[in-house]
Amino acid sequence: MTKEWYVVNTFSGHENKVKLILEKKVEELGLGDQICSVKIPTMEVTEMKEGKKKTKSKKFFPGYVLIEMDYNDVTVTVVRGIPGVTNFIGIIGDRPPRPLSKREVEVLFSDMGDGSGAEKVAMTVEFAVGEHVKVIDGPFGNFTGVVEDVSPEKGRLRVKVEIFGRGTPVELSFAQVEKI
Repeated sequence: MTKEWYVVNTFSGHENKVKLILEKKVEELGLGDQICSVKIPTMEVTEMKEGKKKTKSKKFFPGYVLIEMDYNDVTVTVVRGIPGVTNFIGIIGDRPPRPLSKREVEVLFSDMGDGSGAEKVAMTVEFAVGEHVKVIDGPFGNFTGVVEDVSPEKGRLRVKVEIFGRGTPVELSFAQVEKI
């Protein structure tokens, strides 16, 4: 039987614990040839806090763990026996769950940064149009202004800054401004 990817539902917040316990069980029971990989769908997220970039790992499917395995009585019993695991996703009656398709796996892993080799980074934005900000870096340092446009994909925003009594639009990075 070929190994396929299955989705397991866990208690929210228990994903890491489930992964560690399952990997330990696989090693103890010598099931490495039947349960190959356990992954938690995450992505790197860069947040702007107090003018500084902070990168952290964020689960984009909280409460779910992906397992590459042979679906058989032994592996199912081991997985279901892990504290925090509720069940496999897609079980209907007595039928086994449907594994993820190759396309679903490719999309998931490319979102996780595992498929294409390129890391995807999401930027969380704490700036809104109309908000007052202070420029903390660059030639306009210490000026204040009003946010006119936010471009999260570029990590930039357009701020109307008062220069010589005139409102002048200036494009700045998220790291160059802070909320007032």
